[in-house]
Amino acid sequence: MSLKIALLLSLAAQSAALADDAPPPVTSAPSQKTTVSVPLLAWPEITREARPWSYWWWLGSAVDTTNITRELTRYRDAGWGGVHIIPIYGAKGWEDRYLNYLSPEWMAMLRHTVEQANRLGLGVDMTTGSGWCFGGPAVTESEANAVVTPRNFEVSAGSRLDLRVDPSKLQALMAFGPDYQAVNLMEVLRGDGTTDWVAPAGDWRVTAVSQEPSGRKVKRAAPGGAGHMLNLFYEPAMVNYLRVFSRAFDAYDGPRLRSMYHDSYEYVSNWSPDLLEQFARRRGYRLERELPALFNSEVSERAARVQCDFRETLSDLMVESTLPRWVEWCHDRGMLTRNQAHGSPGNLLDLYALADIPETEMFHTDRNRLVSKLASSAAHVTGRRLVAAETGTWLKEHFTETLADMKYLLDDLFLSGVNHVIYHGTCYSPDEAPWPGWLFYASYEMNPRNPIWHDVPALNEYVARCQSMLQSGEPDADVLLYWPIHEFWQQSGALEQKFTVHAREWLEAQPFGRVAEQLWQRGYDFDYISDRQLQEAKVAGGNLQLPGGSYRTVVVPHCRVIPVATFRQLLSLADGGATIIFDSRVPQDVPGWGRLDVRRAELRALRENLTFAEGPKPGLLTAVVGAGRVLVGELEPAMETAGIARESLVDHEGLSLRRRRFGGGWHYFLANRGEQEFEGWLALARPGRAVIVMDPMTGRVGCGKWRDGSTGRPYSVFLRLLPGESLILRVLESSPGDLGPDWPIHEPAGEPSSIDGPWEVQFLQGGPESPARIITERLASWTDLGDVEARRFAGTAVYSTRFNAPEGDQSCWCLDLGEVRQSARILLNGRDLGTCLIPPFRVEVENLKTTGNELEIEVTNVAANRIRDLDRRKVAWRTFHDINFVNIDYKPFDASGWPLTPSGLLGPVRLIPLAPRPAP
Repeated sequence: MSLKIALLLSLAAQSAALADDAPPPVTSAPSQKTTVSVPLLAWPEITREARPWSYWWWLGSAVDTTNITRELTRYRDAGWGGVHIIPIYGAKGWEDRYLNYLSPEWMAMLRHTVEQANRLGLGVDMTTGSGWCFGGPAVTESEANAVVTPRNFEVSAGSRLDLRVDPSKLQALMAFGPDYQAVNLMEVLRGDGTTDWVAPAGDWRVTAVSQEPSGRKVKRAAPGGAGHMLNLFYEPAMVNYLRVFSRAFDAYDGPRLRSMYHDSYEYVSNWSPDLLEQFARRRGYRLERELPALFNSEVSERAARVQCDFRETLSDLMVESTLPRWVEWCHDRGMLTRNQAHGSPGNLLDLYALADIPETEMFHTDRNRLVSKLASSAAHVTGRRLVAAETGTWLKEHFTETLADMKYLLDDLFLSGVNHVIYHGTCYSPDEAPWPGWLFYASYEMNPRNPIWHDVPALNEYVARCQSMLQSGEPDADVLLYWPIHEFWQQSGALEQKFTVHAREWLEAQPFGRVAEQLWQRGYDFDYISDRQLQEAKVAGGNLQLPGGSYRTVVVPHCRVIPVATFRQLLSLADGGATIIFDSRVPQDVPGWGRLDVRRAELRALRENLTFAEGPKPGLLTAVVGAGRVLVGELEPAMETAGIARESLVDHEGLSLRRRRFGGGWHYFLANRGEQEFEGWLALARPGRAVIVMDPMTGRVGCGKWRDGSTGRPYSVFLRLLPGESLILRVLESSPGDLGPDWPIHEPAGEPSSIDGPWEVQFLQGGPESPARIITERLASWTDLGDVEARRFAGTAVYSTRFNAPEGDQSCWCLDLGEVRQSARILLNGRDLGTCLIPPFRVEVENLKTTGNELEIEVTNVAANRIRDLDRRKVAWRTFHDINFVNIDYKPFDASGWPLTPSGLLGPVRLIPLAPRPAP
């Protein structure tokens, strides 16, 4: 590193320039990262955090101790780990049981809930409010989410300003004339809201700035919880809001909740009472003097830069002022925090990082794993162990959602780094309420009244096994992908630019998003990092060290602007031995307006002292900086030059992975999200010596066929992955010798044999009435088998038959159920062979009896036909206040016109002889 650049780095680091000071680091609870040691052939311990949790809506808070205990017991028995209480609007006809939110009676029900949950081994979270978002009756108009209301008045030269305003509401009164002249009229404003100001030469515009509540109230509020949403840009508003909870919880002597929760950002707000002062303190100039640029709808560089500073200030106010007060309040009372940052106009990485448990969501078809990676990246970089997800919101239309639909969503979340699923969800519903009980309109209806509940325990065991792995060890990404958020902030548009999971132009239409997609598609494991988080990075042994782990390089996407503090830190990391990669080119300019010439000069000085040379690959430039280097050019050659290995398994269509490090190797979560079966050698980027294959759906474990790379071929495992299937690989750094049985892979060894029946169909549980027992030679939807009750039945039926083994000495078979609507639990000769949730519905069986094999298949359908029947008979079951119950398009729900949904075992059921599949 040259003496000159070292001096520049040193002097720049000491600069007291306010407008470009590096943002202070996010602070929160101590790291939750743990290293878990597990036996090589065993699953980790299944803790309550490893099991799925669920949102638990209390309608009208009309809860009682008997039903609370009954409901919690059912959840525990099905394999849940905890619940999240959200009080919302109530059910009609139950008003006499409503409890006001945070009243002594409500707090008594909370105490009973936590006591019973602890007894059952469950955890309890709650929202710091009712419905969503933060807000309620104690929020005053001055503390409510607010919008700026600028008013403009044209004044010609020599004219007196004819204006009367309310001084108590006025925040700025500025006159703007030719050549950016600005006069602060607040200095001459009288107490009655008038002024004697006379315009000098030229045409002048006077702008009066005030704010008003946006009108956005708490959504779906519970009794006692209605009111304005809070202003998240105004620290006093948060402090006063939390006093309500202090009064309630200071008098609460029950066991602690695990955590408090803040829902996704649905506030309508862009201003606060002290925003102008906060802006000046953070950006180093007065926003009042730039009101024409701030409110300018025309595209100009000055407007874009001022608006960038404004948006950064909104972000800072949430990250540094308001939400930290909530986190501190929770920590002071021994509770953790869960936060959904998405939807906010702030830097999502910094906002997620504030929480002990960052939380993302995927909504209906709005699924982009790269969006959900923002939450997991914040956790990984800062050392948080858990990454939560709101899971199942509007997955499909009500009463048509299957466990297979949920399983596929879960895999997408696991691939994005989530390891703490929170189902969305279930309602408390007293047993006295007629079917389908109390419901929430945006829910998956994951409740004991839904017929799918019969097989929910199998899904929950799948979740628990996956999450036990994904919560152990630590992340193993090689790459930090810098988010150049100022590039997006510095563009004309709405004052607040929201980063939502729905409209994703902020990611997908930006070079940042395109680089993320390229890294994902090419198999490079990465975490995002913000400007603020980057300031925490150190270098050791050429690797970048952060509270959450170690990384090999930082990639900076193509961007035009970058803060000086960030660029300085990147060069400092390179000086310490790190490799920094700039995609395509080095940024040319700085963002924002304050001290623009000074900051441009600082950036230019740092840039000019980078001396680049060609190579080592065509189109790639390299600059040596101290013990490290800076690479500029095409991304993939730069990654190869930096020695970053990619996971080539993603080249197989549909295959994706999530990798984590543990004490003796690596865990790979693999999922086939494509439509084709994969079979063959699967290369891995990590240099293992042995591999254990683990099936989280069944719990089976075996030693995989492994190539250790000694012959020059890549480290590889021989696998078969069916569409929709997922496996976990435990890749070991050293071979411990004989680990036990091999992982079986079979192939067909002959022609299939049909199991033709006759079939006895007995309806086990469900409603509204159980159809009569059916004996049939043909398999078809039970809606087509002649019983009128079967056409409206939702629940479980068992299909039973006896069969003889096909001739021959075959010992291993595939039992293929054909088409199943929607899930199946299989018993053969009294032995439970497992539950099938996704197609193909198959299990392997061994040692059939020569004659008289007894096969029982419990098949469960969805609730569609039963709810269709209620609507055809015009039964009043949608009896809720507020929005009541709507369909996926937010129109009144009506299933009366639905066709019958096929249900049951449709077959054909076959036995396919199997033989071991030798690895090629």
